[in-house]
Amino acid sequence: MKLLYSIFCFLIRKLYRLKVIGLENYQQAGDRILIVANHVSFLDALIISTSIPGRLTFAVNTYVAKSWILRKMSSMVTLFPMDPANPFSSKSLINYIKTDQKAVIFPEGRITVTGSLMKVYDGTGFIADKSDAMVLPVRIDGAQFTYFSRLKGLLRLKWFPKITVNILPPVKIKPPEGFKGRERRQYAGKKITEIMTNMMFQTSDINRTLYQAFLDAAKTHGKKHEIIEDVQRKPLSYHKLTLGSLVLGNKIAKLSEHKQAVGIFLPNMNSTVATFLGLQLYGRVPAMLNFSVGTNAMLSCVETAKIKLIISSRRFIKMAKLEAAVEELEKQAKIVYLEDIAETISVLDKVAAVFKCRFANWFSKKYNPNANPNDPATILFTSGSEGTPKGVVLSHRNLLANQEQLSANVDFSSHDIILNVLPMFHSFGLSAATLLPLFSGIKIFFYPSPLHYRIIPELAYEVNATILFGTNTFLAGYAKYAHPYDFYSVRYVFAGAEKLQEANRKIWSEKFGVRIFEGYGATETSPVLCVNTPMYSKNGSVGRFLPGIKYKLESVPGVEKGGQLHVSGPNVMLGYYLNDNPAQLIEPLKKDGLSWYDTGDIVSIDDEGYVTIEGRVKRFAKVAGEMISLALVEDIAQNAWPENNHAAVSIPSEQKGETVVLVTDKQDPQRADLQQAAKKRQIGDLNVPRQILQIESIPLLGTGKIDYQDLQKIAEEQINQTTDKSKKSIA
Repeated sequence: MKLLYSIFCFLIRKLYRLKVIGLENYQQAGDRILIVANHVSFLDALIISTSIPGRLTFAVNTYVAKSWILRKMSSMVTLFPMDPANPFSSKSLINYIKTDQKAVIFPEGRITVTGSLMKVYDGTGFIADKSDAMVLPVRIDGAQFTYFSRLKGLLRLKWFPKITVNILPPVKIKPPEGFKGRERRQYAGKKITEIMTNMMFQTSDINRTLYQAFLDAAKTHGKKHEIIEDVQRKPLSYHKLTLGSLVLGNKIAKLSEHKQAVGIFLPNMNSTVATFLGLQLYGRVPAMLNFSVGTNAMLSCVETAKIKLIISSRRFIKMAKLEAAVEELEKQAKIVYLEDIAETISVLDKVAAVFKCRFANWFSKKYNPNANPNDPATILFTSGSEGTPKGVVLSHRNLLANQEQLSANVDFSSHDIILNVLPMFHSFGLSAATLLPLFSGIKIFFYPSPLHYRIIPELAYEVNATILFGTNTFLAGYAKYAHPYDFYSVRYVFAGAEKLQEANRKIWSEKFGVRIFEGYGATETSPVLCVNTPMYSKNGSVGRFLPGIKYKLESVPGVEKGGQLHVSGPNVMLGYYLNDNPAQLIEPLKKDGLSWYDTGDIVSIDDEGYVTIEGRVKRFAKVAGEMISLALVEDIAQNAWPENNHAAVSIPSEQKGETVVLVTDKQDPQRADLQQAAKKRQIGDLNVPRQILQIESIPLLGTGKIDYQDLQKIAEEQINQTTDKSKKSIA
């Protein structure tokens, strides 16, 4: 049997090209070790025993230990049968490990059927704690693609895929002083889950370009795998999308320069993805223009990123009635339309693309030589403190890191269908709802506007959507008009960009039987920082921090609960482009070799690690997921009524997260005056407040500055009084 075992080990090493990384971590762990590994196939025990020297003990279910193959293996490895119904089994294993043994446990308790981590049992943490063993995380990657896995139909299985074993540095579980009994067990269980989740992220490949990640996904899931579809109902496979990126990229490359920022002025549709990938292929940087912010803001974006070329669509411009905006944009940049590009595509171009598609990896290196994962991959725009947009520069590594951070926490699969209604100029819409599924084999159905509250629920029903991303405002709109069965196929709904209202959470649960998982992030963090998940969720919070993110809270004068959040991690942006210094990267603050981003938000974190947003330091409001500069609101009022004094504050809103209230000493103020002033300056209507409060005088501090704290109280009291009167009147 020993000879047979040696032959098996030899075959695994050779046939699967077994690669072991981090063996020095095992050697440094000492004599008393608890190895915890993900469980992806029936080969896992053999793979681990082949990869790690010495005699290992495998903790296995009593009934599994009776199987023929394990009984035959018992002469080569030690099996420790454990009866899950017998509490003394764990104690026996603890005592056994205490004799300086090396044991292996698969904390999930079963082979994954999703491709992601499944439920991690607390018992593993309890054993690690009580045995005082070093916990050695081991990730097996590649065995999930074999026919010995349980992922048939989810992944393209192969006979001999390459298998990698990553051994991470050992960790000791140390519960706080005073933790006993159930509390101590739960703490240890949570730590094991964190160790496993961090292991999945730390061993993921984020040092690639976006286009390489796209080609890798095509190889993994198959070129014929349909990956995107839009309202034109023409689904594109990885193969067709690769062809589209080659053809469009070639045409756009002739009009631009390497590493140049190229504006994308398009809605959610297949061509937008092909354009985005085409720019990536040829080493251009897509700058996603937000066409909802008004012409002035878009002109500022073009200037900030030094955009000389914009890709758009005549049909889109006409349907969205953006002719006036285009006329102004053409004064600063050349606009090229997809319809015009299509007319220049010859048969020779198509034939060349088919040829290049067979060698896409080689051509990607030729067209973008010296590509670096830390190069800028895209530019997204957000508002500055005075309403001037900032260009947020994100690298390939930033975006891929955030997607891997999410994938380590949520069991996405290639059987999912994402209905993406969030525009791609929005960080949530681009990163989480487009790039993550694109690189994970998850089909995406694009819809151009999130505001069609009657259409989108029907569409979710029609395309059998399983995952939906949205904001509180949008999700409330869908819930209002949807039939209770419209979301029958939806298993996960993720909400971000603004606070999720409890009433909205409740109606989705009661009407559709769907939980909404609230998250939190920023464009500057690619964007997700925290998220509630199916396994770890707490109402009222925005979830726990994703793996790889470091944070610190800075105390804020006058604020007793929580502090101002600063974060660091591989998903934190390269830096800003600012309007006063176009296309010059302003990097985040660096300390101890790390880049730190000041979120400007005040948060509190409980003992379980759940984050709650307490408020904002910056003078911004989030209305329907869009950041509104209160300074810009005041500027609009000053232009409309220059002889009066004005101040803007934001108050909570059940419908839109926040509502901007303009407080003014102008007698009989009319919103129409503000709209006219905004229109003259080509500022979007979203920046015009719907609530106007007239008072005798604006309160000032002793320094002569506006007393915003006092003003906030006045606005909330008067608006709430008005709301209460309205409710009584209706009653």
